[in-house]
Amino acid sequence: MVHAERDALIRDLKALPTERWSTPSLCPGWDVHDVLAHLVDDAKATRLGFFLRLAAARIDFDRCNNAGVARERAGEPQLTLASFRAASRRTSSAPVPRVTRLVEVFVHGEDIRRPLGLGRDYPVAHVVAALRYQLSTGVAVGGGRERAHGLRLTATDASVDVGEGPEVRGTALALLLAVSGRPLGSDELSGPGVPALTRDGGFHHG
Repeated sequence: MVHAERDALIRDLKALPTERWSTPSLCPGWDVHDVLAHLVDDAKATRLGFFLRLAAARIDFDRCNNAGVARERAGEPQLTLASFRAASRRTSSAPVPRVTRLVEVFVHGEDIRRPLGLGRDYPVAHVVAALRYQLSTGVAVGGGRERAHGLRLTATDASVDVGEGPEVRGTALALLLAVSGRPLGSDELSGPGVPALTRDGGFHHG
């Protein structure tokens, strides 16, 4: 599934005009080119390399991720895309649960696509798996547990009904993006819990 999503993103970006690569992404401080460079860095990650780079960043995940972007961002966007294509079939990973690979391709895929006006239908069952992982993981390490605390999240397109408190309704993808700290359109979520879920709860590049 991860390989298929990487392939889909490559197809979406292969004809992107050079000037559009500087479009701000949904990740604060990163443009579209930066997010792709992060995905290259993520695809190349190994267990040992992750620990070494995190230590070099003094256990600061944002600093570590920004260093990865600087390392993998080529002078020309199409060269970064070529690097992503070359790494797209890798199965190496940082020492984290495999489901984080789904979080990466779905959330960062939308970080890139939405500002560019591109759409994609993601497989709902896998989006749900990514959502459940984010709900179990702290914001400090890229999750969204604290954002959803005290709320009931209900998916309109999947069997998801989790938490207790004021309800938030939306597609599984909208809920995934919201708990991951991304901005959404005003019509994507409904319910009395929306203001609590979408207020600024701290953002970490994942």
